[in-house]
Amino acid sequence: MLFGDPLEGIDDEAMGYRGPVACSAAGITYRQLDYWARTGLLQPSIRAARGSGSQRLYSFKDILVLKIVKKLLDAGVSLQQVRSAVSQLHDRGVDDLASITLMSDGASVYECTSTDEVIDLLQGGQGVFGIAVGRVWREIEGSLAELPIEHADEPVMIDELAERRRLRRSVS
Repeated sequence: MLFGDPLEGIDDEAMGYRGPVACSAAGITYRQLDYWARTGLLQPSIRAARGSGSQRLYSFKDILVLKIVKKLLDAGVSLQQVRSAVSQLHDRGVDDLASITLMSDGASVYECTSTDEVIDLLQGGQGVFGIAVGRVWREIEGSLAELPIEHADEPVMIDELAERRRLRRSVS
């Protein structure tokens, strides 16, 4: 690259993105992000929320999976199938994800790692739509290139209201 890697530290497990940045890059609302984290669909892998006012920290892989989840749900895939797909994606390494194409017939999600698998699935009448994870990867890279990244060891800012609540609870 001419000017260096815009996402230097993408594989650094101590570097991540706050919730609003993750939402912006994945194209989801903060309400969706919060709901998915609370229900266990996708927990942030760098830092989970620790009470009111604390900040979750999402890895690049987390944001990639968030965008895939949104695409699957928008295509009408059931939440149960999406949970299954998320589980399979989490078992993969970050580099492995770029070579995967997810195919779905609206009821099931299939993981294809080669062109032949995609063709076989289509010939069998199974696939209705596909998500090329490598392309989603590049979209996320482009979105995150201009957004702030945060180090997990940086002090977590707790808002004033959350601090008052914490103090009130400790006194009671």
